[in-house]
Amino acid sequence: MSTNWPMLDWPAWRETAVALQLRTQIVGKVRLALTPWLNHSWHVPLYVSARGLTTSPIHCGTHILEIAFDFLADALILTTSDGAECRIPLEPGSIADFHGKVMAALADLDIAVTIDGLPSEMPDPVRFADDHAHRPYDADAVRGFWRALIQATRVFEQFRTGFLGKASPTHFFWGSFDLASTRFSGRSAPPHPGGVPGLPDAVTRDAYSEQEASLGFWPGSDAFPQAAFYAYAYPAPAGYAEAKVEPAAAAYDTTLGEFLLPYEAVRSAPDPDAALLAFCHTSYDAAADLGAWDRDALECPIGRPKVVRAV
Repeated sequence: MSTNWPMLDWPAWRETAVALQLRTQIVGKVRLALTPWLNHSWHVPLYVSARGLTTSPIHCGTHILEIAFDFLADALILTTSDGAECRIPLEPGSIADFHGKVMAALADLDIAVTIDGLPSEMPDPVRFADDHAHRPYDADAVRGFWRALIQATRVFEQFRTGFLGKASPTHFFWGSFDLASTRFSGRSAPPHPGGVPGLPDAVTRDAYSEQEASLGFWPGSDAFPQAAFYAYAYPAPAGYAEAKVEPAAAAYDTTLGEFLLPYEAVRSAPDPDAALLAFCHTSYDAAADLGAWDRDALECPIGRPKVVRAV
């Protein structure tokens, strides 16, 4: 069993995970409020970094703001291109208190911003400023999740090198609290019907405006209480749910409409990278073959360091 893939126990850290999701939403909504709209909401996610999660540069007029969750120092760090810095501890406490500290730090940095104060894509949302419930912060559990994100990002990005068509970055969506990587066929998709809880229909329709095959990873949820990798196609072609996807632990979930591969099956595999890459390749193969993608035009061999792609 690889020690690079930490054990993840959703029930044990659920409360911390929910609190962390709310904290990432506050930061993500700052980026959303300050950044021009980019197709598929690619302007809003966070990115896995060497110390946690980061917004990447946010342009504020002629200056840059970056907000980073530093899971090694247990701090949220706001920095600007002017050299200013504010630090907020990541610790037990209320979401209202954390929200107030973030907004105060932005004011101290002379950054004027108003965010949507209602959590997105979460059941029974309470406005950040009104959420005074005490929330735990299990720093070791957060670091374990982040280290799992590092491994998943590394494998997803290796898989990404074998595709020439339009593809997303590997990014972390704070609304659904998952890592995602998406390939596109180059064809338009039928309008999405919408109806995703906590997400405006216009956002959903923009996200699913093109035929796609998506991979992802999430830490768990009350509906599926374990960490898992997922794969889905939109629109799902005929026969997709019956496709053979590897490894053997992967299965199609009819409720969620996607293939799921338990994280533990990857972590405990003799070669976790190979197990996850098999899931990446075979789930994409199913979407591309059944969806009649132009694979010859869209694909290339997996990239290697210092080896230029042959054209």
